[in-house]
Amino acid sequence: MRKLIAIEFVTLDGVVQAPGGPDEDTSGGFAHGGWIRPYADPVQSAVIRKQMSLPFDLLVGRVTYDIWAAYWPQHPGVWPEVQTATKYVASNTVTAHAWQPTVFLSGDVAARVAALKGRPGPDLHAYGSANLLQTLFARDLVDALWLRIHPITLGGGKRLFAGGAIPAAFRLAEHQVTSTGVVLVNYERAGALPSSDG
Repeated sequence: MRKLIAIEFVTLDGVVQAPGGPDEDTSGGFAHGGWIRPYADPVQSAVIRKQMSLPFDLLVGRVTYDIWAAYWPQHPGVWPEVQTATKYVASNTVTAHAWQPTVFLSGDVAARVAALKGRPGPDLHAYGSANLLQTLFARDLVDALWLRIHPITLGGGKRLFAGGAIPAAFRLAEHQVTSTGVVLVNYERAGALPSSDG
């Protein structure tokens, strides 16, 4: 069974909205887009490049897909792996797009994702997609969290665990700290919440 890995840039107060640019996602009046830029460094770039080069299929929400579909097909040499990866998109409104291969998931998205996880194929990498993640967390479908925790708070915006999460344990698989204070950490599921009894 393939894993579902949530890959997120996140602030200390859990915000994941619009890390890449000022106009990336201004929904809810969010005015802090592009907050990761001052924290770039070679260590983080190397980790990101390594993760981007792994075999994967992409799982994103429609908003993230719209942002990516407007950018990545125009820059095929920067991330060739995303061009050939199957892109699974949670959407009840869009059913086709020129950026291929793309499969749109409608209806009970959690059930569709659970079925995808049971099929042969590379791991599913979920980037951004804050709204979709809430559904995945609630149905216990996320197997790993690859987080890039930035040393800032924004006070508002879409949050990683906005809808809460089921009680679960994770184990630390990898970690690094960059020169700009970003903590790069990979957590993998480690079963149920440990008992608090002695």
